Order: sequence, then C-alpha cells, then structure tokens
Amino acid sequence: MDTMDFKDALRSIIKPHNEDPLERLTTPFGEALSKDKVLTEYPRPQFERPSYINLNGLWDYAIQPKKGFPDHYDGQILVPFSPEAILSGVERQLQPGEYLWYRRLLPVDEMDLFNGSRLILHFGAIDYEADIFLNGNKVTSHSGGYLPIDCDITDFLEKGENELTVRVSDPSDAGFQSRGKQILKRGGIFYTAQSGIWQTVWMEWIPATHIEHITIEPDFDRQEVFIEVDTALCDALPMLRICVMTPDAKQVLFRQSLTPKSNLADVHRHHAQSQSYDFTISIPDELFFPWTPEAPALYPVTVTLGRDEVKTYFALRTYTIELSEDKPVFCLNHKPCFLMGVLDQGYWSDGLMTAPSDEALLYDITTMKKLGFNMMRKHLKVESARWYYHCDRLGMIVCQDMINGGGQYRMPFINYLPTVCPSLARHISDQAYHLFAREDEDARDEWEEELADMIDYLKFFPSIAIWCPFNEGWGQFDSVRIAESIRAQDPTRLIDAASGWFDQGAGDFISVHNYFRRLKVAAGEWKKHKKSRAFFLSEYGG
Repeated sequence: MDTMDFKDALRSIIKPHNEDPLERLTTPFGEALSKDKVLTEYPRPQFERPSYINLNGLWDYAIQPKKGFPDHYDGQILVPFSPEAILSGVERQLQPGEYLWYRRLLPVDEMDLFNGSRLILHFGAIDYEADIFLNGNKVTSHSGGYLPIDCDITDFLEKGENELTVRVSDPSDAGFQSRGKQILKRGGIFYTAQSGIWQTVWMEWIPATHIEHITIEPDFDRQEVFIEVDTALCDALPMLRICVMTPDAKQVLFRQSLTPKSNLADVHRHHAQSQSYDFTISIPDELFFPWTPEAPALYPVTVTLGRDEVKTYFALRTYTIELSEDKPVFCLNHKPCFLMGVLDQGYWSDGLMTAPSDEALLYDITTMKKLGFNMMRKHLKVESARWYYHCDRLGMIVCQDMINGGGQYRMPFINYLPTVCPSLARHISDQAYHLFAREDEDARDEWEEELADMIDYLKFFPSIAIWCPFNEGWGQFDSVRIAESIRAQDPTRLIDAASGWFDQGAGDFISVHNYFRRLKVAAGEWKKHKKSRAFFLSEYGG
C-alpha cells in the first residue's frame, strides 16, 4: 500500500458529529404534504383488494417512562412518520426505557359486521417492540422493526366508537436487535435513530370465506408458471375463479373456475377450513415476454372467491451466474447483464425512513434509470411494498440487504482495518462472534428468524435478484451456513453472502468495497473461485 492510499484511508475514518448543530432540511415532497392526505396509495400492490381504509394522519401520542396506559397525551403526531422525523410534527428522540403511545378512534361500519365480514388491521412496520390494543384489550404483540403486522380485530370491536392504542419501545443501538444504520448518537455514516410506526396503517374488510394467500412461482426455462391459492372456507361453497392476462392486458392467457372439494355444511361460521388450489400454466412462445429493465413485462392475475377478489401479478425472468469468455458473470434470462447500481439508503431528511409521498419513491427510481443505472441496492432496510412494486413495473433490478444487528461494533476492527488492509479481513473467521458483536445467542436466533421472514415477504417481487445477508461485518456470523439456508429457502435468486470485507467463500459473488484503491478485478481470492463466483464491486465512490 502506498502513502497516498494510507492518507486516503485515514481521511475515510468516521469522525464524530453528534454535537454538530442540525439544520432543518426539508424536501419538495415533504413541503407539499397535506396532513389530510398522507400516503393514501394502496399499500399492498402484490395482493390488492377493493376494500381499503387508510388510517394515516393525525393520532394522539404520549412519551413516558411507565409502561401503563397514559393519564394524558402530549399532543398529535402525523402517522406514519416517526416522532424523530420533521414531518411527524414531534421531533423528539425516543430513548431506551421510554414508551411511545399512540391513540385514535376507528371508523367501523357495523353493516360489515352483520354480514359476517372480518376486519383486518395492518401496520406496514413498527420499530421495534409493539403492543396493540383495541378498547383496552390487547390484540397482539410484535417484535421487529421492518416487516408488516396484521391482526384480526373483529372480536374486539364494540358498538359505537372503538379506541385503538399502540405501545412502542425501541432501544435502538443500545440493544441487539436489527436496526440498520440507526444510532442514538448520529454521525458519519450512521443516521438519526427513529422509532414507532413508520409505514402506512390501514384496515380492510374481508368475507369470512376468503383468499388467504397466493403463491406464484414462474419457471423461465420451462415457460411455465405455478400458482397456488390458499383459501379459508366457512359455511359457503363459492366458486374460485382465476384469470391471467398478457402484459398488455389485451388477451387472456389462462382462465379457470373450480368448486371446493370438501363438504363444509357443518363448519361454524367463524371457524374456517383451509383449502388450496394449484394451477400450472404453460406459456406459448407468442405470449412469452421476458422481464428486463428495458421491457419490464408483468402479467396481471385476478383471483375471485365468492365476494372476495384479489389482484396480483408475476414476471418471467431468471437470475444466474454463467461463464462468459471463461469468466463467471451475472446473467438475466441467461444473457450477460452488467449491473450498474447505486446504494439506496432509503432515508429522507424530513421523513427519515418514511418517504414523504409515493412520488418520492418514484423519483428515486426514475431518476436512477434516467442516469443509466439498472440496479439499486436497498441498503440495510426493508422498503415499503410500493417501492418494490415500482421497481417491478419500471424495470429496476434490486439487490436486497438484510438489516444488520448485534451489539456495539468495534469500528477499528470492523471498518478501519479492512479499509486499510482488505486482504487481511478475508482470513478472519466470522465464527469468532466476539469480534463481530454477535456473542448473544438469542439475538442471533432472532436475526435468523427475521431474515427468513424478510425473504418470505419479499420473494414475491420479481425485480429482486440478490439477497445480501451481511454488510461489512456489521453483526456478521456463520455466513457460509446462512448462505446455504437462504439458498434452501429461495433457490431462484443469487446471494451476496458478505458484502465488503469478511468473505468466507460462500454465495455467488466475490463482493468488494473499494473506495480509493486501484481496482484489480482478477486479483487475490477471486482466482480461486473464478469458475463459480462472479466479481461484484458492491460499494465504491463516496
């Protein structure tokens, strides 16, 4: 390493900035936000129903040291913006040991209760631990800050007004949970910690007999798509109908109607019996339209069961590593595809992890496409479902990070040493848990459960090409085993097992972060894996 490299490395070391004065930096999207119309777009485009009641807007809030219900509320907060965000109207950091309470009244149509419908309450995400109450009764509890929460609140409803309250606690980086770049003492490459509700809150009425889940598995090479529909059937035997259209929605690709097989006449009204329906659809050449960034073809699907109707979609594509000129390269639909990507942190100055509007989500994607990029690495965050939907329909390939967790990182070891001497990092085992702030076994188990849940939630979206469980050793552990687990859960995508420095030889990529060195693509460890793992410059620039 020459002198210039060493000086550049020193300059890259994080300097503390937590005492610097903050400027109120807003965005055009936040400035245009109306408190009466906050993120009103349908929040679950991969499983869309006609019924939709948006609960975003002004809620009562209180922050207190005690766990019990508040005696009074401090004011109003604009949901779904965290109290730390400018757009929330609160701008108050929730500290470890404090409790954030939310309250609002629910609009409930009693006519839906009379016809046997169920009322499902949805939270896009709450960071970190949440207890949800209706009329003072606990409905459910949840831990984890990045995935949706769904609960049936029908049996907790009362005539007249219904009071919804939510209690949240969040230790941020004082705990071991998955937290991404959130830190209580912000600075350098780490951002303002945030807490509480940060994605859309909404409700939907569903019939007692309804569609529970739709699994779609396209097989690009066989020109087939497998569709499984899981249903809950009560005292009715409705016809299930499925219709698949071509991407231009002008021609029917597949249509079929089926009657439930079981005799459910004695099933109690609110105790449904599950039943699944399987379909395998062959796609002829003339109707086979591969998904690419240039032509992101999506096939619309509509499934109907009695009074319930769900709209969804799929795409035909495959991601592989294949040899090209005797070198392993990333391929889309078996054709070499050079990934030109950006690191997408998903933070807004006024909304923090919450985009001020759907237009803000769109702006990032469309601007990157205009600049010539075809990939966005969603960095240490799970975005709202609409972001992935926009990537699907606009043609943006996604590399999806898992959120990092663990204890307090030893930055000289985790960041500074690999920056100066990256070759050394490749010889350090990530089973030395104490080096990677991963001594806590329960925290490791929780992280693995969240990883599996994240993949299960996001694997629907065809734009996602790569799963990346670890970044730069932040909370990294057992990456070889973790990569095998990911492959078993989702064999249709590629894996960047350790983005950055502590490569253990797993996954589909030699993943390098290079901020100031001359790039040597075929150097070092890559030569050992040149027939199986592609070179991936997964971070560079500044």
